[in-house]
Amino acid sequence: MKRLAASLMLVLLTAAANPRTDDFRHGLSHWRVEAEAPSRVTANDGVMDIDAPKGISVWWGEELTGPVAIEYEVMAVSEGGPNDAVSDVNAFWMATDPAAPDGSPLTHPRSGAFARYDTLKTYYVGIGGNRNTTTRMRRYVGEPGNRPLLPEHDRSDAAALLVANRWVPMRLAAEDGRITVDYDGKRLFTLEDSAPYRRGWFALRTTKSHLRIRNFRIVRLATGR
Repeated sequence: MKRLAASLMLVLLTAAANPRTDDFRHGLSHWRVEAEAPSRVTANDGVMDIDAPKGISVWWGEELTGPVAIEYEVMAVSEGGPNDAVSDVNAFWMATDPAAPDGSPLTHPRSGAFARYDTLKTYYVGIGGNRNTTTRMRRYVGEPGNRPLLPEHDRSDAAALLVANRWVPMRLAAEDGRITVDYDGKRLFTLEDSAPYRRGWFALRTTKSHLRIRNFRIVRLATGR
């Protein structure tokens, strides 16, 4: 029994120590793009660049199982381009589609329009939404037009908004029933979920903006807390 317990602990520690990563030097083979309008998404020289005139979701192609953390650095670009609005550093995580037999949001691709994602069961965060005036976290319940928002998950203070042209670390975690969002080294949101989403897919999300992503990794956490 002790030997079995030790072996199990080694497996867990090995999984936590060997995250799945993308160094953005080999194109977009790990990703699936859903764009409401023609957009530019590239992965070169260690950076993913997303330049979109309307809504866009860029999905990691593999399912995640918790407890897990998604970590990356993000920049809201303002260099004078037509979509450089400094807005909407957003994401879905632990997302499933109840209408898909396998639960995958990729089974029935969407147009990229934001309302088309209402039917997912997922966690969502939008940092600097509404042209960098709001930052919100939601737990989608899979119902059209229903995106529940708790008062404590609706912020507009400067510490929760975007600053242009600066790389900022981001961490989204699903640790059993504790769902957290860390941005720029600060805890923005915590949700204690009594019925947590323990598996699902991840997507970068934005609308009419220009983002850059680097140092992307998915870390399987050894324990839930």
